Amino acid sequence: MKILLAVLFWLVVVLVLLVSLIPVIAAPFVTAVPGWLGALLGAADVAVLVLALRAGLSHWGKGLTLAGGFLAVALAAVLLSQLLAHTPPILGADGKPLPGSIATLERVELNGSRQWVSIRGRDVNNPVLVFLSGGPGGSEIPSTRLHLAELEEHFVVVNWDQPGAAKSFFAVPKRELTPQRYIDDGRALVEQMRQRFDEEKVFLIGESWGTILGVWLVRDYPELFHAFISSGQMVNTTEDDVMGYELALRIVEERGDAAKLEQLRRNGPPPYTTGNLSLTYQSYLGVLTDYMSERAHGVGPGADADILTDALREPEYGLADKVNWLLGLMTVFNRVYPQIADLDFVTQAAKLEVPIYFMVGRHDVNAMTSLVEAYYAALAAPHKELIWFEESGHPPLYSEAAKTVDVVVNRALANSGR
Repeated sequence: MKILLAVLFWLVVVLVLLVSLIPVIAAPFVTAVPGWLGALLGAADVAVLVLALRAGLSHWGKGLTLAGGFLAVALAAVLLSQLLAHTPPILGADGKPLPGSIATLERVELNGSRQWVSIRGRDVNNPVLVFLSGGPGGSEIPSTRLHLAELEEHFVVVNWDQPGAAKSFFAVPKRELTPQRYIDDGRALVEQMRQRFDEEKVFLIGESWGTILGVWLVRDYPELFHAFISSGQMVNTTEDDVMGYELALRIVEERGDAAKLEQLRRNGPPPYTTGNLSLTYQSYLGVLTDYMSERAHGVGPGADADILTDALREPEYGLADKVNWLLGLMTVFNRVYPQIADLDFVTQAAKLEVPIYFMVGRHDVNAMTSLVEAYYAALAAPHKELIWFEESGHPPLYSEAAKTVDVVVNRALANSGR
């Protein structure tokens, strides 16, 4: 029995050591922790190992010292990655931070909760552009910087980690996440940015879920916005999901994928209300993603943009943020998405009092283009445009980044009088 207990004890110790090494090894490669500091963390693990082996401890003492020491170093790696997280400065021709620019990653107070934003622009006197990420529960702070950097030439770009997403994962208890909460927090953020940068109105851009939140905001508070630009506009979630599910059935049947076909038929058509909703929806959305990838090849350096890869490798997120980036998508989607099953903008937002620009991927089968066209036809707005992105699926924002910039700058901004 003693031998068995000793074996089990050391198995646990070894497991703890291996898990504890992950943040120590990863921090210098995927966060803002510099290499020299990563080397010090590694040296600390070596010191713990030497201490445990040479201190004359019992095998129980050695194991506990190793496990405790390695866990402490791992915790230090996580904390350092969080503390050192930042958005890179905007540099001038001399390689130094550009005078008059702004590049910050900071907390803001929104309706009693502390949430995170990045704020970037080459000139703080430029108009403000607020970006609404997809999801619900998604975050795209690194992606907009990487793939839409040219927007920073013309705007102060404010990218918001909405409650439950990435750096704002713990901002609001999940049970309090409702559509109205997002509307209220979005309005509070816009009001702050208007006051901070002395702007009467701001520009608003949203992608996927962000297009839903964007329509709600410009519908309810049109006086705050110059224009709304959407990428992958969602119109009627349940109708869209049913159409996507039926298309996925046809795709897998044509491919002869009997196992996948059986899974989809077993799940039945959406909307789903029980179990892990994000996984159930992904069972057919994954088919649609592959379908779009085969047809939509994008244009330019952002054609292969992947927001998950961006989130995992860029310095805006510490190690805990990166984990929460993934958890946010799953937990927040499961909480919020069923609350918008009755969404139908044709009846709920048929009139918008700001200029509207729909950027639509020709091959988008996540936000069905036929629904976007029907909404566009029914929509009353002071100015509206539907712009096709011929090489894109869902959403076209990054896959044709140059065209996105052109729409935002040469249409929305140019026509605003700002």
